Amino acid sequence: MEGTSGPCVQLATTTNSDLETKPKPQVIYRCKRCRRIVAAQENIVPHERGQGEKCFKWRKRSGDLTEKEPSECSSIFVEPMKWMQAVHEGHVEEKLQCMGCKARLGSFNWAGMQCSCGAWVNPAFQLHKNRLDECQT
Repeated sequence: MEGTSGPCVQLATTTNSDLETKPKPQVIYRCKRCRRIVAAQENIVPHERGQGEKCFKWRKRSGDLTEKEPSECSSIFVEPMKWMQAVHEGHVEEKLQCMGCKARLGSFNWAGMQCSCGAWVNPAFQLHKNRLDECQT
């Protein structure tokens, strides 16, 4: 390539394995009542799992907390989004309602909240899984 005035261009070669890769299925969350999309997988704020009932001050009344497998989180935490009216109105903590049907989907608190697994999430924009449908696209 010596003596040429233009830059050296390398062409990228594609293999069959590059073309056969399928995109990962995308998870979206919809309001259970009106089916409006309220969050997607990329909006979820992950948190490290807590120690379950041991983390709560009131503790479980059953008394036996030894060697109990912590249950799955009952909520998801998301980043603040445009449809969250109370956030844009300047509230510090408030309930989160669906824009379509006004169903209560969860709540938020800029100071943070404790997840059902015992982990503290700060700031917390919590959506309850029992109020959402999880759909794969």
